[in-house]
Amino acid sequence: MNTRIDLTGPDGTTAALSTHGAEPVSWRVGGTEYLWSGDPEHWNRHAPWLFPVVGASAGGAVKVGSEHYPMGQHGFARDLPFAVVERSADAVTLRLTDGPETRAHYPFAFGLDVAARVRAAGLDLDVTVTNPGAVPLPYALGFHPAFPWPFAGGTRARDGGYAVEFEHAERPFAPQVGPGGLLLRDEQPIPLTGATLPLDPALFTEAFVFRNARSRRMRFTGPGRSIRMEMTDFPHLAVWTKPTAPFLSLECWTGYADWADYSGALAERDSQRLLAPGRAARHGVRLSLEG
Repeated sequence: MNTRIDLTGPDGTTAALSTHGAEPVSWRVGGTEYLWSGDPEHWNRHAPWLFPVVGASAGGAVKVGSEHYPMGQHGFARDLPFAVVERSADAVTLRLTDGPETRAHYPFAFGLDVAARVRAAGLDLDVTVTNPGAVPLPYALGFHPAFPWPFAGGTRARDGGYAVEFEHAERPFAPQVGPGGLLLRDEQPIPLTGATLPLDPALFTEAFVFRNARSRRMRFTGPGRSIRMEMTDFPHLAVWTKPTAPFLSLECWTGYADWADYSGALAERDSQRLLAPGRAARHGVRLSLEG
């Protein structure tokens, strides 16, 4: 069953998470919504978590030992029910663990906890991946929130006053994205100006992927206001929208899609992490409204 959990902070900032995928579905500051609505005409999600892979897997499957297991784009966590572990007026912790449904795609024991807390003009999200099994756990984790564009007046036009500002200047090239969402070795230029990406809907046919980014902070800036996203232990970043969709997605990942020419094991996939038995890994995202 899909349950919405509403959270309220001391300043009136509110948020809501769904037990379906532990997905944030609302974040309101001063009564204004700053998460994408999930309008299915454009994109029917709000801010999904991506696990145990990020992006597409070559052949639509992952290889573990001599077996191939079907794996959809971005994994399965975003489409499964999470259990409520703890809840208060301003915070909740949700948990997904392995079972027959996950083992048909990913033959590992795991725990995935998503903890959310509302604060003044902000939303803090902390994720813990645990390995209760006896073998190393190969995993990737991603966060894929979308925000209304425009959110502070102006327009989506090239001169509408919106940009993405990175903490540091990033390399102005990204892998091209091929059929099925697999990465190509060829690169596409990104029209960065120093650490700033001026926004224009016409730029986006696929996501701009910043592998091994220098920045641990991005700001989606508009006229007099900005949405800041700070990341802990998410080394890869992405910016994405559809040319006609009124949202912008800022993404942070520990891994990324397979290369189109990859045919190896999941544990050897480029950027996939290996979590030792009995260990836990922690990742965090902080959303803040500025201005």
